[in-house]
Amino acid sequence: MKRIVIFASGSGTNMERIAEWFAGNTGVEISLVVCNKPGAGVIARAERFGIPVEIIGKESFYSTGNLAQKLSLIQTDLIVLAGFLWLVPPSLLEAFPRKIINIHPALLPSYGGKGMYGMRVHEAVVSAKEPYSGITIHHVNEHYDEGDVIFQAKIALNEGETAQSLAARIHELEYRHFPEVIESLLH
Repeated sequence: MKRIVIFASGSGTNMERIAEWFAGNTGVEISLVVCNKPGAGVIARAERFGIPVEIIGKESFYSTGNLAQKLSLIQTDLIVLAGFLWLVPPSLLEAFPRKIINIHPALLPSYGGKGMYGMRVHEAVVSAKEPYSGITIHHVNEHYDEGDVIFQAKIALNEGETAQSLAARIHELEYRHFPEVIESLLH
Protein backbone atom coordinates (compact mmCIF):
# COMPACT_ATOMS: atom_id res chain seq x y z
CA MET A 1 0.00 0.00 0.00
CA LYS A 2 1.37 3.40 -1.03
CA ARG A 3 0.37 6.26 1.26
CA ILE A 4 -0.02 9.88 0.14
CA VAL A 5 -0.39 12.88 2.42
CA ILE A 6 -1.73 16.06 0.83
CA PHE A 7 -0.92 19.54 2.18
CA ALA A 8 -3.40 22.24 1.15
CA SER A 9 -4.38 25.76 2.23
CA GLY A 10 -7.33 26.56 -0.02
CA SER A 11 -10.47 25.23 -1.64
CA GLY A 12 -9.04 21.79 -2.31
CA THR A 13 -10.00 21.21 -5.94
CA ASN A 14 -6.66 19.56 -6.72
CA MET A 15 -6.97 17.38 -3.60
CA GLU A 16 -10.44 16.39 -4.78
CA ARG A 17 -9.18 15.42 -8.25
CA ILE A 18 -6.37 13.37 -6.72
CA ALA A 19 -8.84 11.61 -4.39
CA GLU A 20 -11.16 10.88 -7.34
CA TRP A 21 -8.23 9.54 -9.39
CA PHE A 22 -7.19 7.07 -6.67
CA ALA A 23 -10.72 6.13 -5.49
CA GLY A 24 -11.08 2.38 -5.83
CA ASN A 25 -7.31 1.87 -6.22
CA THR A 26 -6.53 -0.62 -3.47
CA GLY A 27 -2.79 0.00 -3.82
CA VAL A 28 -2.91 3.73 -2.97
CA GLU A 29 -4.39 5.55 0.00
CA ILE A 30 -4.63 9.24 0.78
CA SER A 31 -3.86 8.85 4.46
CA LEU A 32 -4.17 12.44 5.59
CA VAL A 33 -4.83 16.01 4.50
CA VAL A 34 -2.76 18.60 6.35
CA CYS A 35 -4.22 22.10 6.34
CA ASN A 36 -2.96 25.36 7.83
CA LYS A 37 -6.23 27.31 7.52
CA PRO A 38 -9.18 26.36 9.73
CA GLY A 39 -12.32 26.66 7.61
CA ALA A 40 -10.55 26.14 4.26
CA GLY A 41 -12.66 24.42 1.60
CA VAL A 42 -10.23 21.51 1.39
CA ILE A 43 -11.40 20.32 4.84
CA ALA A 44 -14.99 19.65 3.72
CA ARG A 45 -13.78 18.07 0.48
CA ALA A 46 -11.48 15.71 2.40
CA GLU A 47 -14.26 14.79 4.82
CA ARG A 48 -16.54 13.87 1.88
CA PHE A 49 -13.90 11.32 0.85
CA GLY A 50 -13.47 10.08 4.42
CA ILE A 51 -9.90 11.38 4.54
CA PRO A 52 -8.72 12.52 7.99
CA VAL A 53 -7.65 16.16 8.29
CA GLU A 54 -5.02 17.64 10.57
CA ILE A 55 -5.02 21.39 11.15
CA ILE A 56 -1.53 22.70 11.84
CA GLY A 57 -0.36 25.91 13.45
CA LYS A 58 2.67 27.85 12.27
CA GLU A 59 4.63 27.55 15.51
CA SER A 60 4.40 23.76 15.78
CA PHE A 61 4.96 23.36 12.01
CA TYR A 62 8.27 25.19 12.15
CA SER A 63 9.56 24.64 15.70
CA THR A 64 8.89 20.95 16.29
CA GLY A 65 9.47 17.81 14.30
CA ASN A 66 6.10 16.43 15.40
CA LEU A 67 4.54 16.41 11.93
CA ALA A 68 7.55 14.69 10.36
CA GLN A 69 7.40 12.08 13.11
CA LYS A 70 3.66 11.52 12.62
CA LEU A 71 4.02 11.19 8.83
CA SER A 72 6.86 8.71 9.33
CA LEU A 73 4.71 6.65 11.71
CA ILE A 74 1.92 6.36 9.14
CA GLN A 75 4.55 5.29 6.58
CA THR A 76 4.02 8.16 4.15
CA ASP A 77 5.42 7.44 0.70
CA LEU A 78 4.76 10.83 -0.89
CA ILE A 79 3.80 14.29 0.36
CA VAL A 80 1.87 16.33 -2.19
CA LEU A 81 1.57 20.10 -1.86
CA ALA A 82 -1.65 21.11 -3.60
CA GLY A 83 -2.07 24.81 -2.98
CA PHE A 84 -0.09 24.88 0.26
CA LEU A 85 1.45 28.30 0.85
CA TRP A 86 3.98 27.78 3.64
CA LEU A 87 7.63 26.96 3.04
CA VAL A 88 8.30 23.36 4.05
CA PRO A 89 10.53 23.18 7.16
CA PRO A 90 13.88 21.33 7.26
CA SER A 91 12.43 18.65 9.58
CA LEU A 92 10.12 17.46 6.77
CA LEU A 93 12.70 17.87 4.00
CA GLU A 94 15.16 15.73 5.96
CA ALA A 95 12.59 13.08 6.89
CA PHE A 96 11.26 12.79 3.30
CA PRO A 97 14.10 13.51 0.87
CA ARG A 98 12.78 13.82 -2.71
CA LYS A 99 9.41 12.58 -1.46
CA ILE A 100 7.71 16.01 -1.33
CA ILE A 101 6.30 17.49 -4.52
CA ASN A 102 4.48 20.68 -5.41
CA ILE A 103 2.42 21.96 -8.32
CA HIS A 104 2.93 25.54 -9.49
CA PRO A 105 0.58 27.35 -11.91
CA ALA A 106 3.31 28.64 -14.23
CA LEU A 107 6.34 27.44 -16.16
CA LEU A 108 9.11 27.62 -13.57
CA PRO A 109 11.61 29.14 -13.14
CA SER A 110 9.47 32.06 -14.32
CA TYR A 111 6.77 33.46 -12.02
CA GLY A 112 7.78 31.48 -8.96
CA GLY A 113 8.98 32.33 -5.49
CA LYS A 114 7.54 33.73 -2.29
CA GLY A 115 4.18 35.41 -2.81
CA MET A 116 3.72 34.01 -6.33
CA TYR A 117 0.63 31.83 -6.12
CA GLY A 118 -2.89 31.68 -7.52
CA MET A 119 -4.22 34.73 -9.30
CA ARG A 120 -1.01 36.67 -8.61
CA VAL A 121 0.81 34.33 -11.01
CA HIS A 122 -1.83 34.58 -13.74
CA GLU A 123 -2.04 38.37 -13.46
CA ALA A 124 1.76 38.62 -13.81
CA VAL A 125 1.83 36.29 -16.84
CA VAL A 126 -0.98 38.16 -18.62
CA SER A 127 0.41 41.60 -17.83
CA ALA A 128 3.85 40.56 -19.18
CA LYS A 129 2.11 39.46 -22.40
CA GLU A 130 3.78 36.06 -22.24
CA PRO A 131 3.07 33.82 -25.24
CA TYR A 132 2.81 30.71 -23.01
CA SER A 133 2.01 29.62 -19.50
CA GLY A 134 1.42 26.23 -17.94
CA ILE A 135 2.08 24.10 -14.91
CA THR A 136 5.21 22.81 -13.24
CA ILE A 137 5.30 19.81 -10.93
CA HIS A 138 8.56 19.80 -8.99
CA HIS A 139 10.37 18.37 -6.01
CA VAL A 140 10.30 20.61 -2.96
CA ASN A 141 13.48 21.95 -1.40
CA GLU A 142 14.29 24.68 1.12
CA HIS A 143 13.32 27.49 -1.30
CA TYR A 144 9.96 28.38 -2.82
CA ASP A 145 9.53 26.85 -6.29
CA GLU A 146 13.20 25.98 -6.83
CA GLY A 147 13.23 22.18 -6.59
CA ASP A 148 14.01 19.93 -9.55
CA VAL A 149 11.31 19.93 -12.22
CA ILE A 150 9.49 16.61 -12.66
CA PHE A 151 6.93 17.63 -15.29
CA GLN A 152 5.74 20.67 -17.22
CA ALA A 153 2.79 21.21 -19.55
CA LYS A 154 2.27 24.44 -21.45
CA ILE A 155 -0.49 26.24 -23.27
CA ALA A 156 -0.47 29.27 -25.54
CA LEU A 157 -2.20 32.36 -24.24
CA ASN A 158 -5.21 33.38 -26.31
CA GLU A 159 -5.83 36.80 -27.80
CA GLY A 160 -7.51 38.86 -25.08
CA GLU A 161 -6.58 36.35 -22.34
CA THR A 162 -7.42 37.55 -18.84
CA ALA A 163 -6.02 36.33 -15.54
CA GLN A 164 -9.40 34.69 -14.84
CA SER A 165 -9.58 32.86 -18.18
CA LEU A 166 -5.96 31.77 -17.86
CA ALA A 167 -6.58 30.52 -14.32
CA ALA A 168 -9.45 28.33 -15.55
CA ARG A 169 -7.30 26.86 -18.33
CA ILE A 170 -4.37 26.25 -15.95
CA HIS A 171 -6.70 24.47 -13.50
CA GLU A 172 -7.69 22.10 -16.31
CA LEU A 173 -4.00 21.28 -16.90
CA GLU A 174 -3.54 20.67 -13.17
CA TYR A 175 -6.56 18.38 -12.95
CA ARG A 176 -5.46 16.41 -16.02
CA HIS A 177 -1.77 15.94 -15.20
CA PHE A 178 -1.21 16.11 -11.42
CA PRO A 179 -2.84 12.75 -10.52
CA GLU A 180 -1.01 10.97 -13.37
CA VAL A 181 2.35 12.35 -12.30
CA ILE A 182 1.67 11.41 -8.66
CA GLU A 183 0.81 7.87 -9.73
CA SER A 184 3.99 7.59 -11.78
CA LEU A 185 6.08 8.67 -8.77
CA LEU A 186 4.57 5.93 -6.59
CA HIS A 187 6.02 3.15 -8.77
